[in-house]
Amino acid sequence: MFMSMDKKERNQEQKEKQTQEKQEQQDKQVEEYGQLTLEEGDTKIHLLNIIGEIEGHECLPSNSKTTKYEHVIPQLAALEDSKTVQGLLVLINTVGGDVESGLAIAEMIASLSKPTVSLVLGGSHSIGVPLAVSTDYSFIVPTGTMMIHPVRMTGLIIGVAQTFDYFQKIQVRIAGFITKHSRISEERLLKLMLETGELTKDVGSVLVGRQAVEEGIINEVGGIRDAFGKLRELIGGGTVNRDM
Repeated sequence: MFMSMDKKERNQEQKEKQTQEKQEQQDKQVEEYGQLTLEEGDTKIHLLNIIGEIEGHECLPSNSKTTKYEHVIPQLAALEDSKTVQGLLVLINTVGGDVESGLAIAEMIASLSKPTVSLVLGGSHSIGVPLAVSTDYSFIVPTGTMMIHPVRMTGLIIGVAQTFDYFQKIQVRIAGFITKHSRISEERLLKLMLETGELTKDVGSVLVGRQAVEEGIINEVGGIRDAFGKLRELIGGGTVNRDM
């Protein structure tokens, strides 16, 4: 009798220890990488946060909130290879950042074989636009914003024709990705990028909530409940045409 009770107590202690270790691992994953795998529901979903500024090949100041592409890309590869994770939910609140790195992450998300859904929360500005449309289905909260503008670069720029040609090539790549993965036309997208009457110190447009849906960039206005519902629907066999 006593031995049986001791065994039960040991098993309970072992379960509690495993639960605590699992929670600590999840907390560390969120703190270091802004990512978490949700396992409590009927479906196993990986959560990816794209927040702050997208960091590229150079490190940003330590007081800046960043999303590091060297963390995100391996995790996306692991997600594709996973036999247990069934889908990806991307939460976005970014000011933009490194163009090459942001586009690389967007291409990785777009090429995943597993269902993917994005939700724009505070904002999805600049290179955040390709990230928002890279998933199978996209949502934006009513107060969420998307800033669309031409490619900008900081630092030393050589004022020659080749530099401007390079800018143009980058612009074509970004515009091509956005139009391929959303319903907006290239002509309308370029018009929004080059709008001069909306921003006081820049060229471009700001779309708020439903405006992003009406322009054909985002699929639907909604929140976290809608995003989870849509992702579970896709995991359950719903279909979405990626090349809308």
